[in-house]
This record gives sequence, C-alpha cells and structure tokens, in this order.
Amino acid sequence: MVQEFDVVVVGAGVIGAATSFELARTGRSVLCVDNSGAVGSGSTSASSAIIRFHYSTWDSVLTSWESAWLWWRFSEHLGTTASAALAKFVPTGALTFDFRGTNRDVTVALMRRCGIAVEDLSANQIRERFPALDVADFGVAKRVDDAAFFDDPVGEVGGYFTPDAGFIDDPMLAAQNFMDAAMRGGAKLRLHSKVVEIRRRGDAVVGVTLESGELIDAHVVVNVAGPASARINEMAGVSGEMKINQRPLRQEVHVATPPQNFGLDGTGPLVTDMGLGTYFRPHLGGTMIVGGTEPKCDDLEWVRDPDQFSDQPTTVGFERSMLRLGRRMPNLAIPSRPKGLAGLYDVTDDWVPIYDCSSLKGYFMACGTSGNQFKNAPMSGIFMTALVEASEQGIDHDTDPVQVVGAHTGMTINLGAFSRLREPETTTGTVMG
Repeated sequence: MVQEFDVVVVGAGVIGAATSFELARTGRSVLCVDNSGAVGSGSTSASSAIIRFHYSTWDSVLTSWESAWLWWRFSEHLGTTASAALAKFVPTGALTFDFRGTNRDVTVALMRRCGIAVEDLSANQIRERFPALDVADFGVAKRVDDAAFFDDPVGEVGGYFTPDAGFIDDPMLAAQNFMDAAMRGGAKLRLHSKVVEIRRRGDAVVGVTLESGELIDAHVVVNVAGPASARINEMAGVSGEMKINQRPLRQEVHVATPPQNFGLDGTGPLVTDMGLGTYFRPHLGGTMIVGGTEPKCDDLEWVRDPDQFSDQPTTVGFERSMLRLGRRMPNLAIPSRPKGLAGLYDVTDDWVPIYDCSSLKGYFMACGTSGNQFKNAPMSGIFMTALVEASEQGIDHDTDPVQVVGAHTGMTINLGAFSRLREPETTTGTVMG
C-alpha cells in the first residue's frame, strides 16, 4: 500500500525536526523519516549546542540572533505548557580571543548592527574577569607534535565578549521537543526507515522509496539528512548543479574538569580561541566540553561512508585537545584517559549552510548544517517552510531570492545567501563560519 503525504522530511535531527514542526503547523501532512532509532541521535546528539552570534556574514549573524530569541521563548515557540520537559538555555556569555588575520572588526560590526551587545576586552580585562584563562598570544595555531607549539608567547591578546550567548543543556532533547510539537500538529514519524530512492516524474519529485520497499508519495521532499545529505542529493540527481560542495567530516568533542575558578557561576564563558585552534564551554555537573576549530595545521578526517565511522574519541585527538586547552588554562587537571565522543559534521566548502530549492520541482535541501547550525534550528524550519511556500506560489528562488523578516528585529534575511548556486562566502573557513 502506498502512503501519501504533502511533504516527506528526510532526517530527524534538530533541523529536520524543526522543519517538520514548521511545515506541519501550516496544515500540510508531513512525514519525517530517519534511518536511526531515535530523534536527534545522529549529529545533533554530538553537538556542543552552543548559542553564539559571531559569524562572518550578515545573514548568518542575523539568523543566529533571531534564533536565540526563539530558544529563549522555546515553550511559547512550540506551543507547549510551561511544565513540559524542554531543553533549556544556559546563559554563560561568549568570549572570543582576538586572532591575527581574522575578520574580527567585520564580525563585531555585524553583531552591533543587529543590536547584539558586544564588549571589547583588553588582555588585562580578560585576566581580571576570567582568572582561569591565560591571556598569552601564542601566535598561529600549531600541531601539538611541533616543537614550536611550546614556544614562549609573543605578547598578550584581548578579545570581545557577547553576554547573551550560552548553550542548550540537552541537544537531543531539543530535537525531540521539536518533533513532539510537530506530531501534535499532525506530523508522522518513521524511524529505522532508510531512504534509498528519490522518486521523480519528469522534472518533479513524486516521493521516496524506503529500504523496506515501501513507496511514499509526496509532491515535496526536504533533504535534512545531515552527513548523508550529499548521498540523498545524488539520488535526486541534483548534485551536478551545485556550486557549493559538501561532505562528511569526523569530529571529536572531549570532556574535562575545569579549575574551580572557571564554571557556571558566571566566571566560565564559552570560549573561541582561534589562536590555539580550540573552543570550549562549561557544562552541567562541573565539567567542560572541548572541541577544535579546524586550524590549517591539522589534518581533517573526511569520511567516505557516513554509515561507517568510529564514534569513540581517540587518544591522539584527546591529547591534542587537552594540550591546547592547557596552554589557555594552565591550572587544568588533565584526565588520565579520553572521555567524550565523536560525530560527523555535514560540511560545505565555506562552512555556510545550504537552505535552498533545486532544479527538481518540489525537492528542497537543508544541507551543510552540522557544527555551526544547531543554534539556528528554529529559524531553519522557518526558512524551509518559506522556500516551499514560495515555490508553490510560482516564485523562482534562484532569480528572485526569498526574503524572511525576523520577528524580533524586523530585519530581512536574504535566503539567497544560503543558495547552492552561490560563490563561496568569505568566512573563517572553519566551524566558526
């Protein structure tokens, strides 16, 4: 028996769940399918779930700011009761160390243009406010097996602080919250359901085929498959038209115990440290999460098959993270063995996501979102719904880009900035965007 829906969303991570939620509340019949056994169990569960605003481009900064307001009003946004078990925003603020050669002034100007509070901090001010952190300038990031890694500092470094930043305490729960809201709106969920074919008739999508052989009819398919999204695009026959490439990247996130003067008492912010090639943030339970910023000196681990990779942290990756963190946090007690996890990022050439339509009528994509788009999940669902509605109204997004007005700022986000046909944006070239 063939089932029929208005929309099939492929992928039940936080962005797929948010997309299902937004489309369902327009009255469309929505089916979300995912190969895993739980909502948000893929890249979402491995996310550091950071809510921050320092991006390299206007539309990305504005998107993150608008999304933050939806996270802060999560219960209201989802239409749930205040007593519901919801993922929560944990305020910490974000400290970004200055790093030579970056577009720091551009990023700060963009944030202030949005109305985001930004404080410029000298090295002395950082030292006074965050005593656990060394303010030494270590120069350009180096491999930890390079003897120069332990060279003396070349001076001191300042930075900037955004007090409204923080993190979501449970990223997997956040995805489930979106999906629960979608299902209250009539959406259906199918787990353990792998898409093996994007069905088309002429130049239009007509549904998907599942590995079980089941056919699902739909005149709209949205690819939100995370690290598997490139493979889904190949099934749809649209990979050749894309100017922006995407591929899966294995990343590790490690856990450490911070010094007593760095924590959730207001002294421990989330920190971006491009000079050492690391980022870190406090976590509940008195621990700290540590990840990397893909400095040029590091070898990146690209994955050929997203279904085949190790989700266990390695000793090499762990030692790299801890040594870098230890230079910035001299009193760090380094754990005796690796503790953390590994996941896959779905990465584009410029680390800017793809929120777009395609030449195949009814086929849409939210791709290249891993690593720096968890925070934008609330707006991503709004974006994908706007793209679907524009297409149904006969608007050619490729020539007349869809615009979305932010509910908080009243400012316009140009979805053409996230086009598959764009020239690569000038960004940090890292997860920071």
